Amino acid sequence: MMIFDQRTYTCRAGTIKKQLALYEEHGWGPQTRHLGQPIVYAVTEIGNVNTYVHIWAYADVSDRASKREAMQADPDWQNYLAVSGEAGYLIAQDNRILVSAPFYSPPGEFQSLNKG
Repeated sequence: MMIFDQRTYTCRAGTIKKQLALYEEHGWGPQTRHLGQPIVYAVTEIGNVNTYVHIWAYADVSDRASKREAMQADPDWQNYLAVSGEAGYLIAQDNRILVSAPFYSPPGEFQSLNKG
């Protein structure tokens, strides 16, 4: 069954642009190399403007685990984690695993993951 990994990050006030620039420079490449393109990568426009959200699609929990394991082993990803940790912009993280509503069909580029 296809799953979605929703990840919400909260930054210290006034640092979200710095965090996103840091991620774009050091994290985007290795993360998308292993996980593919996210369904969503967005900043909050109304609400807590210190948060951003990304949602990744996987065929199932095993697919998620194997892709994330490979990413964690990547030296480029490890470098991003170190640089991000040193910057100290992130203060909270909330992750959720979601499944599709019965009537939902994912966008075309994610259809190959939808085996269920």
